[in-house]
Amino acid sequence: MRPLPAAAALLLACTLTACGNTGEPAAPKSTVKASTPEHEVDCSDTSLSQADWMEHCSEDDEAGTGGDGGPSTDLPFGKPFAWPDGLEVTVLEAKVFSDWDEFEEPDPKNTEFRVRLKLDNKSGQHIDLDQLSASVDGATNGGTADLTIFSNGSAPLEGRLAKGVSAVKTSDHSLEKRYGKDIVVTVQRTTADDVLAFPEFTGTVK
Repeated sequence: MRPLPAAAALLLACTLTACGNTGEPAAPKSTVKASTPEHEVDCSDTSLSQADWMEHCSEDDEAGTGGDGGPSTDLPFGKPFAWPDGLEVTVLEAKVFSDWDEFEEPDPKNTEFRVRLKLDNKSGQHIDLDQLSASVDGATNGGTADLTIFSNGSAPLEGRLAKGVSAVKTSDHSLEKRYGKDIVVTVQRTTADDVLAFPEFTGTVK
């Protein structure tokens, strides 16, 4: 075999050894695609679907907003909260209960009171009130109130509320006196499809 000319030999050597390389293998091209921008939604948009609102607005919401763009925490008694479907709830008051019947009597260690809630069905369909419940905690130094039912004047959260109709319902509770009378009322709502926002109302048992 005839020897290769010097120039051809040099070209072959550069081809085999990656001539001009710094000695390190070339980095492979990245196969990772640039991340797509996170899906953004306007939590104040009243036409937002419940699924989108639950995914993007119900958690880690620094503004503490509900489905209507209004606050869902630290609401004062008397201020309404509306869910995306149009059902509106307002905690009207919490009053010490004293209208005992002949089979009931107060517990001297507890503050026993009735919470009155106004419900406005501004949605386009009836609402099952069994979806709702109210829980109460002490707002000063803790404590959770026991749920009870006082016979006289009771109007518990049950039954059906037709569209366009308003109603006042009651939720009765008993809280140890050592926790004071400043309270937080949390209205819970769970439908067959979703767990909705739980607005919190703050006030004082009168």
